[in-house]
Amino acid sequence: MKSCFIVTAALFSFALPLAAQSEKPVPRNFPEEIGAPQPSIKTMFPAVRTTHEMVGGGNNFVTEAGMRMLRAGGNAVDAGVAAVLAAAVTEEDHFSMGGEMPVLIKLHGKPAVAVSGVGVSPAKATIEFFKTRPLEPDETNDRKPPIPAHGILATTTPGMFDGAMLALEKFGTMSFSQVAAPAIELADGFPTTEVFADTLQVSAQGMLRWPLSVKYFFNVNGRLPLRGEIFHQPDLAKTLRAMAEAEQTTIGDRIDQIEAVRDYFYRGPIAKEMGAFSESHGGLLTYDDMAKFHAEVDTPRSTTFHGYEIVKPGFWSQGPVLLEMFNLLEGYDLKSMKHNSPEYLHVVMEAAKLAFADRDMYYGDPKFSKIPEETLLSKEYAAERRKLIDPTKASMESRPGSIPGYHIPMPDGKAANLDVKDTTCVDVVDRDGNVFSATPSGGWVPAVMAGNTGIAYGTRLQSILTIPGHPNVIQPGKRPRVTLSPTIILKDGKPFIAISTPGADNQDQALLQVILNMLVFDMSPQEAVEAPRFQTEAFYSSFGMHNYTPGKVNLESRIPKATTDKLSSLGHIVTVTGPWSNVSGPVVIKIGDGVLEGGADPRRNRFITGD
Repeated sequence: MKSCFIVTAALFSFALPLAAQSEKPVPRNFPEEIGAPQPSIKTMFPAVRTTHEMVGGGNNFVTEAGMRMLRAGGNAVDAGVAAVLAAAVTEEDHFSMGGEMPVLIKLHGKPAVAVSGVGVSPAKATIEFFKTRPLEPDETNDRKPPIPAHGILATTTPGMFDGAMLALEKFGTMSFSQVAAPAIELADGFPTTEVFADTLQVSAQGMLRWPLSVKYFFNVNGRLPLRGEIFHQPDLAKTLRAMAEAEQTTIGDRIDQIEAVRDYFYRGPIAKEMGAFSESHGGLLTYDDMAKFHAEVDTPRSTTFHGYEIVKPGFWSQGPVLLEMFNLLEGYDLKSMKHNSPEYLHVVMEAAKLAFADRDMYYGDPKFSKIPEETLLSKEYAAERRKLIDPTKASMESRPGSIPGYHIPMPDGKAANLDVKDTTCVDVVDRDGNVFSATPSGGWVPAVMAGNTGIAYGTRLQSILTIPGHPNVIQPGKRPRVTLSPTIILKDGKPFIAISTPGADNQDQALLQVILNMLVFDMSPQEAVEAPRFQTEAFYSSFGMHNYTPGKVNLESRIPKATTDKLSSLGHIVTVTGPWSNVSGPVVIKIGDGVLEGGADPRRNRFITGD
C-alpha cells in the first residue's frame, strides 16, 4: 500500500503548477547546471547491481550454488568452490571434475595468490611414445595431431579437484560437505540447459566409441536429454556423497577433514578406478600418477596500465599474454582513436599478435623450463616490441621477441586445426571485498568417463608439444601450458574488477577488449561484454594440430562494413562472422564505491546473481 501511495503522490505532483511543487527555481541551463544524464547503450541483458555480494558463472545453477554459501556466511572462496562443483555437474558438457582450473584469490588486506589446479603429464607420457602411437579412430594420416585431441591418450592427472580443495583449505571457511551440497542435489537431477543439450547433440557421434559415456549421457529413455528435461547423474552423485562421507567420518579439524576428501579422490577409490580404467583401455594415466599429484599455490604475475594493476596466473598459463598486450598498448592514446574504429582495431590486433608470438615461443611450466619472465613483462621490452606495429600494414608472420640465450624450435603450423569444446568461468565477490576468479575446464564431450565415477578424463595433454627444446615440450610430471586465464584488476591496491571467460586461445583477446571497453571507454560491465569483438587467429593454436593462420581475423558483423573494408585494405584477412559469434563469453564483476555491478555475456548464456 505504501508503494502505491508513493507512485500516486509522484504522479499528482506533476499535475501541480511548478510554484506549488517547489520554491526552488528550475535551472535555466538544465544539463550544464545539474549534470546531463550518462549516455547508455541498449543491452540485450539488463544491468545487475547490488551492494553486498555477487556471483557470475555459466548458468543459474552455478551462481545460485555460490550465493547459497554467501547467504550461509561463507566467503568468496567457499562460494567459488561451490559454484565450480555445481558447474562440474550442470556444465559437464564443457567441464568435468577430471579437468583443470587456475584460480586467482584476493582476500581483503592480503596479496593476491594463484592456485594452479592444473594436472601434469603421466609418467609414461614421452616424446617417443607419441611419435610412434597408432592412429585414433577419428584421425587420418594427414590429420594426426602430435597428441590426440580426444580420447584417453590426451589425459593428464585431474587438477581441478585438488586445486579446489587447496583453495578451500587455505582460503575458505567451510567444509567440503557444505560447499558440495548444491552439486550433490544437482547431480540427483537438474533441468537440462540449452547449452548442455545442444553440445551433447553435436558431440553424440564421438561418444559412441565409449560405452560408459553412452550409458552416462544417453540416460533419458535411452537418448540424450532435451532442454528442460531432468538429467540424472547417479554415478557422479554417488561419488560426491562418498567424498562427503569420507570427510564426515574423519576425526580432526576442518583441514584434516578436507585432506581426507582429497585422499579419497587422489589415493583412494576414485584414483584406483581412474587408474585401472585408463590402463585397461590403453591410457597412460596410472594410480601412481594420481597419488603423486598435488596442486600448488603460486605468486601471480602483474603489470600496470594507466594506474590499474592487472593480475594474472603465471607462465604455466597463457595469462601473461594479457599483461604483454597491456604493456604494448600503454603507448597509444586509445580513447582518441575511438572505440572499434579501424585505427583502434588494427593497433589492438597487432599488439595481440606480438604478445601471442611470445606466448607460443617462450611460455611453459617454469618448474621444468627457464622462462625469460622479467624480460617478457618489462615496459622496456614492450617499448621495443611496439616499434614493430606498422599503422599502415597488417603483419603476416609470427614475430616473437629475440631474447639472448633463447633459440627455440616451433611447430610447422601447416595443418588444419581440430574443434575444441572448452571451458567455463566463475567469479565471486563477497561482502568483505574478497575475490575469487576461476576458469574451470577440461573433460568436455565427447568425453571418456572414468569407469563408474561419473568423472570424465581431461584432454589437456594435447596442449603440450613434442618438439625437443621447446619450453612446452612434453615431460613426465610437467604441466601443459594452458589457455585458462582468470583475471583480477586492482585500483589503489584494492579489487576493482574480477573477470574470466571460456574461449580457448581466444580468452585473453576477449578479456582485453572487454577490459579496455571499461577502463578506456567508460562502458558499464554489461555494455562492455556485449560490445562487438574481433578474434585474431594469427598464433599457433594450443590444440589439435597447433596450426598457425597468418593474418586471419574474425569480425562480428555488428562492426560496420566500412571498418571491415578498411582493415582488409591494411592486409588483414578478414572473415565476417555472425553478430554474436565470438567464441568467448565472459562474466565480469566491477567493484565500485559500495556498489557491485555485473556483466554476463549473452553469447554463451552467462549468468550473474547478486544480493
